[in-house]
This record gives sequence, C-alpha cells and structure tokens, in this order.
Amino acid sequence: MISSAGAPSDGSPGAGGHAVMAGRPYPLGATFDGDGVNFAVFSAHATAVDLCLFAPLTGHEYARLRLPELTDEVWHGYVPGLRPGTAYGFRVHGPYDPEAGHRFNPHKLLIDPYARVLTGRIRSADVMAGYQALTLDDLTFDNRDSAPVVPKALVTDPGLLPPVTGRPNRSMAETVIYEAHARGLTMRHPAVPEELHGRYEALTHPAILDHLVRLGVTAVELLPIQAFADEGFLVRKGLTNYWGYSPIAYFAPEPRYDQTTRGVGTLERVRAMVDRFHAAGIEVILDVVYNHTGEVDQHGPTLSFRGFDNASYYRLNPNRPRWYVNDTGTGNTLNVGHPRVTQLVMDSLRYWVTALGIDGFRFDLAATLGREPTGFDPNGRFLGALRQDPVLADVKLIAEPWDIGPGGYQVGNFPPGHSEWNDRYRDTVRRFWRGDEAVAPEFAARLLGSADLFDRRGRRPWASINFVTAHDGFTLHDLVSYAHKHNEANLEDNRDGHSDNHSANYGVEGPTGLPGILATRRRQVRNFIATLFLSQGVPMLTAGDELGNSQGGNNNAYCQDNPTGWVDWPGAAQDPDLVAFTAHVARLRRAHPVLRQGRFLHAEERASDDMLDVQWFNTRGQPASADDWRQRGMRSFGVVLRGAALPHLEADGPAVLIFVHAGSDKLPITLPRGKAGHGWEPILTTDAPTGSPASRATLPPGRLIEMQGRSILAFAEVAADTRKRPPKATAENGA
Repeated sequence: MISSAGAPSDGSPGAGGHAVMAGRPYPLGATFDGDGVNFAVFSAHATAVDLCLFAPLTGHEYARLRLPELTDEVWHGYVPGLRPGTAYGFRVHGPYDPEAGHRFNPHKLLIDPYARVLTGRIRSADVMAGYQALTLDDLTFDNRDSAPVVPKALVTDPGLLPPVTGRPNRSMAETVIYEAHARGLTMRHPAVPEELHGRYEALTHPAILDHLVRLGVTAVELLPIQAFADEGFLVRKGLTNYWGYSPIAYFAPEPRYDQTTRGVGTLERVRAMVDRFHAAGIEVILDVVYNHTGEVDQHGPTLSFRGFDNASYYRLNPNRPRWYVNDTGTGNTLNVGHPRVTQLVMDSLRYWVTALGIDGFRFDLAATLGREPTGFDPNGRFLGALRQDPVLADVKLIAEPWDIGPGGYQVGNFPPGHSEWNDRYRDTVRRFWRGDEAVAPEFAARLLGSADLFDRRGRRPWASINFVTAHDGFTLHDLVSYAHKHNEANLEDNRDGHSDNHSANYGVEGPTGLPGILATRRRQVRNFIATLFLSQGVPMLTAGDELGNSQGGNNNAYCQDNPTGWVDWPGAAQDPDLVAFTAHVARLRRAHPVLRQGRFLHAEERASDDMLDVQWFNTRGQPASADDWRQRGMRSFGVVLRGAALPHLEADGPAVLIFVHAGSDKLPITLPRGKAGHGWEPILTTDAPTGSPASRATLPPGRLIEMQGRSILAFAEVAADTRKRPPKATAENGA
C-alpha cells in the first residue's frame, strides 16, 4: 500500500480568501443558494477531500479548501460568496492500495460526479493516470498534477432554466424513432450554416426539422451527449471517441457539441434545442451509458469515480479487487446496485427530464443494469428503482437488452414499462430479404411485434423496438452493397466490428455503376424501410438511411469523426426518390391504425364481424397451411391485418393486405377474399421509386397479379365499386 498522506492538506496553494463552513450533506454536487455554494460528494473510503477553485480564464488553481464535515459517507462544506460560473474540482485523499480496491491519489484532479457543466472536452493523457503510466504497472504511484489537462466543473444557478412545458407526450404506439448522432447529423447538411455544423443548435435548424416532420418522425434518439472521454488508445492513434460511449459526467452535456465558450450558456442551448424539437412535435430520447465509464480498466485515467471511491463506484473482482469485473467489454462495470451509485444514476435521469426536458432514455448494455449477485433479475435493485420513480413514470424507457457478461442476452426479459431493442427482428428481416431458407415463419412473427418474446405481463407490441440498422453496424445502403466489413480506417486491422452481418452485395463488393445491381440494391433498401413501417411495434430509422448514406463498408465507425461517420446529405442525389418513399410508408403507417396496434394479434375472431384479426395467405390466395410454412424455400406470402379481436379496442380504419416476395424472379399471386362486397385498393409497391402505385383502382378478390422479384405490395380493404372494371394489374402498372 502506498500512502497519499504526504500530499498538500493544509489548504495550499492557499485559500484565496475564502472561508469554508460545515454546509449540508444534501443535495450532492455544487448548489448555489444565492449567497454561496454548498459542496457535497460521496466517498465511503476517503480520509479527506479538498475542494479546488480555479481562475476561469487561465485555469490557475488559486484556492484549495478542505471540506470540513463527513456525514453518512458524504463530505461537505459551504463557501460563502462563491457565484455561478466558479470553476472547481476535487482532490481526494485515502489509501492507494489497488490490491484492496483503493486507488486514491490527490495529485489527480477529479471531476465532480454531479457536475452540470464542464469547461471543455475530456481527452485522456498519461498524466491523468494514478500510477506511473510509462511503466504500465498500476501498483506504482504517480505524483504529477493532472489539473492542467482535466476540464473543470462550473457552478450553475438552479434557477437558470424555467419549468419544462410543451412536451409532445407521444404514445409509444404512434412513436417513430430516428436514431442520430448529435454532431454527425448536421456536419454535411448544405442548408445548415457552416458555423453551426455539429452543434446543438444545428439539430433544430428548420431544414432538419422540416425533414424529420416529412418523415413522420416523432422522437429523435441521440447518441450519448453526457460528457464523455476520448480514451488514451484512440488519442495515441490520432482518433477520437466519436459515438460517445465513454461517459465521465452524467449530468453535464458534452462540450464538443457546444460553442467554444468554456461552458457558459451550454445548459441554455441544450434546453433551447429540446424546446424547439418539442415545438415541432418531436420528443427527445437520450442514449445513456450507466453500465461503465470512460476510466476503463486499471490502466485507464483517474478522472472522477476511480479517485472518489473506486471500491464503491465499480464492481471489482471479489477474489482480487485490483481487477475490474468487465461484463461490458470496456474495461470496467459501474456498480449500479450500490445505493449511492443508484442515487447518482437516478438523480441524473431526473435532472435531464426536469431541467432539460428530455422525454426518454435508451439504456446502453442494459443487461448490466439488471445483473444482481445471482444473475440478471428484472425485479432487481436498479430496475426496481426505475419502475417506481414518479418523475420517470411518464418517460420512455428503452433497454439494449444484452451485454457480454454471464447470462447477458436478455431480449424479452425486461420488466413491464420498458421497451427493448429487438435484434431478433433485425437479423430475421435481414436474412429474409437476403433470400435465406427457412426464415419465413420467424419473419412472420417479427412482422406482428414478436409476441413470442414480449406478450406477457401485460406488455404491448411497443415493447419491441424494431430496427434493421443502428449506429452500430452497416448503414442500410452498405447492408445491400457489401458482403464483408471494411473497417481498416479504425486502425485495428479490420478485426473490430461484427463479421456476420446478414448482408449481400448482389454481385459487386461496394460501389458499382451496373444498372441491374443498382436497381436491386435500391429495391432492397425500399423493402427494408417498408418492412420497418409495416411491422407492429416501434420502428427505429437510423439517420441517413432514408438518404442512401454510406460509410464505405465500415460497420463500426465509433472512432470516425469525419465524413465516414457523418450523414452524407449531398449523396442523397444518388437515390433522389428514397426520402419520398420513406415519407410515403410513414404516411401509410399514420393513416392505417391496424399497422400500429396496441394489442398483439393472435388470429382470433372479432366479435364485430367474425373475421380473424390476422390471417396468413399463400400466393394462391388461400389460407396458409402448416405445410406451406414448413417449406424451407418459402419466401413469399400474404397477411391481412385487422383490428385486434377485442371489441372495445379494435383499431379503426380498414384492413390492410401485405404481400412479401423475397425471391428474385417474378411471381404471380392471387388476391385473397376479405369482407363481403369489398376489394383491395393498392397503396404501396416497393417496385416504384416513391412507393406510390401507378393505379389506385380497386381490385377484386381472386384477381391474379404479378409481383416483381424482391418486392412488397400493400393494399387497403375498401368497399368495391362494381361499376369499375380495372385492367389486369401488374407490378409494372403499380399494383
């Protein structure tokens, strides 16, 4: 064990004329009361805590004040006369004994876990390590001062932001999510002023809002904007943590998306962004990372939690606490089951909701958050705290239901109140449209909201967040253009990223000018987007997919803060009708409630008309038999969707007939029978660039039509007009 008792503890380099009083242990963080600031930080194992004050422009440490009181493991003190805008950090004393799980080092300036604003972005440097970094021996002790390279927290005024009003309060049934990177979405948009590119303000530029409204987007899901670190291994390679899954300050917005004003006005700009989204009818969901932090493993920097109380904030190997439990694959695992860590997470969630107006959260690697000593428990400590919290009761909670730890795959096992990313949907839809065998039965289940996974404990179809692509993996354009990943730019010899992507290139790897291949790729993109909007559950579209955005085959662009990772708005000219197509299928989803139902469909009879709420058909227009579904080569079928068989809850609007055909050849199909006296009005064909059928003439049951290979047709059930005799419909004339 190395003692850190020899570090300055007498207030040097001077108190700067400030007195320090006892203060209060609550609330945690820095709290301005009009006359001064109360500071309170948790540490169960520290021996002393110093508050350090810095000059706002030079970063010079002009005062070091010992917090005088310890109450219930909270160190606290009150400094009269301090004002909002004061820059501060902490130095924490205690044993440096990694073998016992303790890594205190007062030479390392620490960011307040409750910091609301930081003066700059966090870039890891060797001097931040608590040990002698050049030796890579974490049992050594480093006495270099890290303050010059660590961003400072700023005291904020709790009355700065007015109460949140004007929330859209969208139901999950009508939600359409658009997953976007706060910087990458706007960096290449030609209508956004260059000085705003990549900034919070740019996200709600009229050109962006108009585009999202046209697509029918009801919620923007932003990749992490809680302040995060650029890890050392990336900095040394000249790369950055672009995605942001390396958090340090859970209350503070990421500075790199703000103007260069050293934190001044950051909260107001983030709140203004949220308010403008709300005014456009769009909710804001944050991707949050409470499973690990940017301090990574024992060779990572000491920036905050590790220096405050390593043994409390992190899950450590019980047999050798020098090592971290690594269920996340990032080097450490946050100990969310600890009461004070639970408090930190819950306090930060409530802050983003009440102060900044956020409408929901997507929890990265959420299986970690539900893991108890006995394994994953949907009723465990942290997940239980989420379910009972009154502030979070009305916000959207979305789980990424897996991690790499024991029992880490938990799709369908999260408690009521959570929606879940459904990777079974992603993989099945990809395999079906690629033409794989024996996929049709599961594809049918995914179209209906994955009842096999989620229909229990009163959960609804919106428990399934349906997606074909996400930030992690191929873009939709690349999914149909590359059979293999191409991640060389990440400087990991193409070893990173998933290798099994269920993708296809249709004859040429990457870009091509061959018209036949391009036509197939574009139709496949339309098939994926149409499937997404025609499925029960919540559709999630990845930013840029509606534009034909490419990452050059890179399926792990986490470190590509450059045109590879940015949305290529100018590139949309290569498929100019794709935005119109996406808008068309989004309008169909809004116009037809049977496509976004609040109950699972189980082929039950409806009391109102004795019709089945869902019925499957073969290509001959007959009800699909068990033998049909057992055919390994089954790639084509139809389905009729009606309101769920619950009289008081039946969806309004007409039934919808959908035919899918994943084979490559043209296929004759027969339209099935529906309600007596009704026919089928064409409303969608993925063979048309915009999705709009050339003819909307009603077709009678029994009509034989032709589908193009790899395509979708959709129809609305309408009362037949016997005076009209439409010509035979084919895929060429738009049926």
